[in-house]
Amino acid sequence: MAAPEPPKLENQSLPPSSLLRARTGPLTEDLVREPGRFGLGQTPVRLVPDATTTMVCGFCSTGCGLSIHMKDGQAINLSPDSEYPVNLGMACPKGWEALTPLDAPDRATTPLLRNREGKLEPVDWERALFLFCERFKEIKARHGPESVAFLSTGQITTEEMAFLGSLFKFGMGFIHCDSNTRQCMATAHVAYKQSFGFDAPPFTYADFEESDVLIFIGSNPCIAHPIMWQRVMRNPHHPEIVVVDPRRTETAMAATQHYSIRPKSDLILLYGLANLLIQRGAVNRDFVLAHTTGFPEFTRFVEEYPPEVVTLATGISVEQLDRLADTIASGERVSFWWTMGVNQGHESTRTAQAIINLALMTGNIGRPGTGANSITGQCNAMGSRLFANITSLIGGHDATCKEDRAKIASILSLNESVIPQQRAMAYDEIVQAINKGRIKGLWIIATNSSASWIHQRQFNEIIAKLDFLVVQDLYHTTATAQRADLVLPAAGWGEKEGTFINSERRIGLVKKVHRAPGQALSDFHIFQLIAHYWGCSDKFKRWTSPEAVFHLLKDISRNQPCDITGIEDYRMLDEQGGVQWPFPERINRSEEQPDQNKKEVSFSKERRLFEDGKFFTEDGRARFLFSLPREMPEKPDDDFPFLLLTGRGTSLQWHTNTRTEKSDVLRKLYPKQCYVEINPEDAQRLGIRVNAIVSIASRRAKITARAFITPTVQPGQVFIPMHYPKVNELTFPAFDQHSRQPSYKASAVRISRSEG
Repeated sequence: MAAPEPPKLENQSLPPSSLLRARTGPLTEDLVREPGRFGLGQTPVRLVPDATTTMVCGFCSTGCGLSIHMKDGQAINLSPDSEYPVNLGMACPKGWEALTPLDAPDRATTPLLRNREGKLEPVDWERALFLFCERFKEIKARHGPESVAFLSTGQITTEEMAFLGSLFKFGMGFIHCDSNTRQCMATAHVAYKQSFGFDAPPFTYADFEESDVLIFIGSNPCIAHPIMWQRVMRNPHHPEIVVVDPRRTETAMAATQHYSIRPKSDLILLYGLANLLIQRGAVNRDFVLAHTTGFPEFTRFVEEYPPEVVTLATGISVEQLDRLADTIASGERVSFWWTMGVNQGHESTRTAQAIINLALMTGNIGRPGTGANSITGQCNAMGSRLFANITSLIGGHDATCKEDRAKIASILSLNESVIPQQRAMAYDEIVQAINKGRIKGLWIIATNSSASWIHQRQFNEIIAKLDFLVVQDLYHTTATAQRADLVLPAAGWGEKEGTFINSERRIGLVKKVHRAPGQALSDFHIFQLIAHYWGCSDKFKRWTSPEAVFHLLKDISRNQPCDITGIEDYRMLDEQGGVQWPFPERINRSEEQPDQNKKEVSFSKERRLFEDGKFFTEDGRARFLFSLPREMPEKPDDDFPFLLLTGRGTSLQWHTNTRTEKSDVLRKLYPKQCYVEINPEDAQRLGIRVNAIVSIASRRAKITARAFITPTVQPGQVFIPMHYPKVNELTFPAFDQHSRQPSYKASAVRISRSEG
């Protein structure tokens, strides 16, 4: 089905180039080629010379090191970096194919503007940037600074994220913006911040190899994070591997214990486990008394979750519950891991904190092989959480705190008055503000919202109400770009410089090893040009290159839990195999080799948090947090008797398949057509055969898929991978009240043989 044509722009006429030159300064063609001539600073355009160089992968949050093999200034191949401390010479299929999407034929190579006939046609950068600024300024003048928003990503570099958020708020004078990390990591961010005082995943990947018990809750690393799973397989301690998941996933098949609980009953399970552990005396009371608050209240609360209540809610037996509690109680080094099965839920923050509570009460934190460990989704979601300047002030600061605003203003040489004092809207709030007519303009950067956002049809109906939609992306063919009024062509991973921050807090380096096609520019360079055309480039005189911004971020991080002032420069990141935050100057100084005139620094490649039992709260203690469980917002009923689960389908696919579909190799290895997993009992009852085309309908839409009949899903449940375009037409728009993260994992559907 073709994308609906967006509303036509009211003003398509643009002045000739001579007038543009007079109104905006030098022609953009010159700015693109020689930005230094105009005070914008020289964005690095150097390619790595002929040699083998190393950089981090741009797909998932694992943050693997890749060796890039160069010829004539261009990357021609790659292999996993055998010395990088993350992947130790391993790579998943996506990593091996990381260069392929850069040469796709549907790359956006020039700005595109929708004409009066509703078609996207090429325009030069100057006209595109003039229109970008003209239209957003018109909207701001007419409707105020809250009338324009942006939705960004966890897949551009940290320096680009920082530039975007600062440009939008401090330079352009807007307020509301969010990132697609809201879809994957907002829950972990809020849970850690409330429990620990800061968004601080405590672990290092070495913990996969040092645990004697690993518990994966709503997590399928065998598919979603294959290199992490390989680290588990390297564990020499013959660990118990426990999976809590409604589906018998690939990870569950390899586990020593699998608990196939009912969907979204995990919060009750975790409270019941806490109650059993307390009754059995499996609490590390010395740790709890010295390093936490709220445990007595938590003890009284979980008394309401005896085994009979838990088994009724979860569907597992009392014997299974006892075995799981015994496994935790008997472990010396127990690590708890979670991903989207927890984060994407209607009560996800409290579920994540229920996991944190188990780690705290048993003293399984701050020691090797322990921790309450959230595995991140995107390659730079951690960079987004810390430095994107979106819903929190850049560097983990608080926009409502005068001292924090003064600090940021001083470091960035800004007037404090340009820093908004209010919280920016979350993703779902921005969408609803568009629906209500409060937001008229939207800028989407490096994310395919028209496919990925929950209740997809409603989202696309809502953005059609916008006066002006700009999409900045690698490809002009995404579902979102096809709805845009203006498309800005961006360079991708490997076509620019910067840093990513992975799940274990490791800052890794990205390098320019490939030429961006046509007129595509790095996001960093696009932001420089927008600052120039908007007329606020004076605020960003020091933002001359990604590395210059990295040094600003170091200053911003000073005395924060994420302090990175001890990282000297990009060279140090490159030579050391990345550096985990925090890394303040005192660590650098204290761990330098005694020899004198050398700059080499020796430090541990693997560092975990909270080894001293001190957390980032005002009193240094972690918090036990809990709430009464809430019912699932949309339950199955007679009309829609199945519960739809969604998630990653294969290790060969990534998100909405925008990049992985560009690889001939990957396309041959993953299912081309959308499929739905159905339990054999349900398939027999409905007369559905293997590979039959079936209809899946929710209260919002109906799609078709090929039937995959398998006992890995329980009766009454079906599973569809998230990578196929129509899946999110079905999903129900429920959100966690604390993190505002969507609940993709539980929607009521019916399934039947397709009439076709």
